[in-house]
Amino acid sequence: MTDAALPRRPAGALLHRAWTRHRVWLASAAILAVLALVDPGQAGDSALFAAGSLARVAPYLLLSIAIAAWAGATGADNLIARAFTGAPLLMIGLAALAGGLSPFCSCGVIPLIAALLAMGVPLSAVMAFWLASPVMDPSMFFLTSGVLGVEFALAKTLAALGLGIYGGLVVHLLDRRGTLSAALRDGIGNGGCGGGKIRAPKPVVWRFWTDPGRRAKFGSEALKTSLFLAKWLLLAFVLESLMLAYIPAETVTATLGGTGLAPIAIATLVGVPAYLNGYAALPLVGGLIDQGMSPGAGLAFLVAGGVTSIPAAVAVWALVKPRVFALYIALSLTGAFAAGLAMTLAT
Repeated sequence: MTDAALPRRPAGALLHRAWTRHRVWLASAAILAVLALVDPGQAGDSALFAAGSLARVAPYLLLSIAIAAWAGATGADNLIARAFTGAPLLMIGLAALAGGLSPFCSCGVIPLIAALLAMGVPLSAVMAFWLASPVMDPSMFFLTSGVLGVEFALAKTLAALGLGIYGGLVVHLLDRRGTLSAALRDGIGNGGCGGGKIRAPKPVVWRFWTDPGRRAKFGSEALKTSLFLAKWLLLAFVLESLMLAYIPAETVTATLGGTGLAPIAIATLVGVPAYLNGYAALPLVGGLIDQGMSPGAGLAFLVAGGVTSIPAAVAVWALVKPRVFALYIALSLTGAFAAGLAMTLAT
């Protein structure tokens, strides 16, 4: 077959595919390019700031990459299924703990949630896992420690566990009253709030390096996670540099500073549309705190934004009926506000 006979993709389709795959990298490059035209000095400052910030969090970044690659290579995600057996209240607590400790982002948790629902896991336990998982994981803990400090990372971990338990208990009580009967969409699980048989998880292969296939998976997971974290953190640090350069500290302090209820409530609501990504949000919140935002408001922003981010919300919408989706959003916002208030009162 000659070159002329080979099918060719339209240039527009190729550009769209390139943009879809590399839009985060391109966004960072575009921001720096525009800065180079309108404010050359700030372009250099932003590039240096981003490079220095990446170097500062590099040890935490490498550790988070290793954790994610290890989980994929060993099949450690199978351990999570063991958290969903036993009495309902115990199941909710273990599900929240599993969600807070699981090495999954809001995108990676979607197939696991679908599997849990299909396995007949009660909706109360699934909700506990669902609410806790996007807020914290081992990688996020180490990165949060590097960017915002260990104390803040511990507070965010407690917020994730508390949010999961709170949401699971509310769903459990509503389920007992029959309010959430037939809550799942048609074709998922048994169509109700649980009661199906939970399948036994497969064993974890801890010595994954003895298996060539698992070694290859470790390498591919490490590369994929490295690119994912690098692109989002680069964009976040570039945006943080602009925020520090162009947003007056007085404005931040007046809007989100202080210890009252208003800054926490505003941060909770602002976190929904303003949240970029769990990793990208960390340096942004760090910059806001440096400019006067209260740590409680920062925690509320991170919790609300993490749970209501587009990937996490889409997963809920796809698997449950609208009233459960509305409950998920309500639990997320009220739980985030409570977490921010608790941190404010404790500091």
